[in-house]
Amino acid sequence: MNAPLHKELDAARALAQISEQWDGDIVRQLERYIAVPAKSLAFDANWAAHGFIDRVVRDAAGWVEAQKVPGLTLEVVRIDGRTPVIFFEIGGTKAGATQTVLMYGHLDKQPEFTGWRSDLGPWTPKYEDGKLYGRGGADDGYAVYAAIAAVQALKAQSMPHPRIVGLIETSEESGSPDLLPYIDALRPRLGDVGLVVCLDSGAGNYDQLWLTTSLRGMAAGTLRVEVLTEGVHSGDASGLVPSSFRVLRHVLDRLEDSATGHLLPASFHCEIPAERVEQAKATAAILGDTLFKRFPWVHYDCGGESRSVLPMTGDPVDALLARTWRPTLSVTGAEGLPPLADAGNVLRPHTAFKLSLRLPPLVDAAQAVQDVKRRLEDNAPYQARVTFDSHGGATGWNAPASAAWFTQALDAASQAHFGAPCGYIGQGGTIPLMNQLSEGFPTSQMMVCGVLGPKSNAHGPNEFLHVPYAKKLTAAVAEVIARMP
Repeated sequence: MNAPLHKELDAARALAQISEQWDGDIVRQLERYIAVPAKSLAFDANWAAHGFIDRVVRDAAGWVEAQKVPGLTLEVVRIDGRTPVIFFEIGGTKAGATQTVLMYGHLDKQPEFTGWRSDLGPWTPKYEDGKLYGRGGADDGYAVYAAIAAVQALKAQSMPHPRIVGLIETSEESGSPDLLPYIDALRPRLGDVGLVVCLDSGAGNYDQLWLTTSLRGMAAGTLRVEVLTEGVHSGDASGLVPSSFRVLRHVLDRLEDSATGHLLPASFHCEIPAERVEQAKATAAILGDTLFKRFPWVHYDCGGESRSVLPMTGDPVDALLARTWRPTLSVTGAEGLPPLADAGNVLRPHTAFKLSLRLPPLVDAAQAVQDVKRRLEDNAPYQARVTFDSHGGATGWNAPASAAWFTQALDAASQAHFGAPCGYIGQGGTIPLMNQLSEGFPTSQMMVCGVLGPKSNAHGPNEFLHVPYAKKLTAAVAEVIARMP
């Protein structure tokens, strides 16, 4: 019998070691992490003075160094006026391997949001039935811990591996405005990146490994309409002074068909690649109506009839494409509207909405921002003062073609740890780094995956990390790295 061409990872042994580490140490570290309100700089202008970002960076870096991984060196890199990054490097042990594995994650968080279960909270971790509740554990505090645990599984079996570097940032939830300067500064130390492992994405279910094939881009900003310098009696002014809310609604109609949610400018759309359509059909066959059940729809009684809010489409294939390859507009915040208890009969002087425009992966975000500003501000009704203050944009990402070894490694990892083939799914969120890395390393394979499966609710109330899935995902990462040529 011929000897195997390469040493193979003992998958069961790797998962057992990783599971023990998650149960004995990583969950405890993440509980500590969740308790720190390390909100991203867009939501905490005084992040440096508050020290929360520095604390989670210090904790994560200290834990990594304490693991004593052979060949590992770590540095917390700081550029004046920027949020810090963790950069670690592990020398390669695989003979003839010339390329590098880049492992990515982030430690900054979204704000609290409302609606948490009475016994839960954003900064009060709770481990229950395999789920670790709290802000940031799944998005994306676990990434650095899982990355190191995967490497330790390789080391424990003396598995040869390529050179590995890690880049853990702290501005991702603000669109990664601080990341490019660090990439420029660290580029000579990154090496020839052949595989990117990004642990900041989602999963279609918790039953198999999921590879993210695309990410939408984003353009964000504040739309403000001003009609008066101060509020006035609505009985005196309404009918004469235009409502700032109505003017705002009118200019938004330039972007969106309010009856259907369809974005009107053709420049916001792109042709969906045929491969992605076929993958959506395959994924729809796997997930079926669970695509719709994952969301907390409002249910109510109407004249004795039980009703539920309906999705914008009932077709699973169309739903997958709608949330990944079509533009959408969301209002994520408002200003100028008093709480209901304080709302008197006053015609308000202004209304402002925070807008989040999700863009298809192939649409240029910078151009979209300019287009939005022009369409909203030009020729305002009643010559009201209409301004769109851009918060920046990030172009989406479409994964490059997969090499044969990568496809085989993903399936082998998924079969070994889940007993099912790897699934392929687009995600509606944005990871600015991925487009930048694809441009810088066009031949790299991109293992973009994550723990954000059904009900995990990143950014919202009751966010949780599905620990059993995280264990298997960590082991799958080790398997893929072991199979990299």
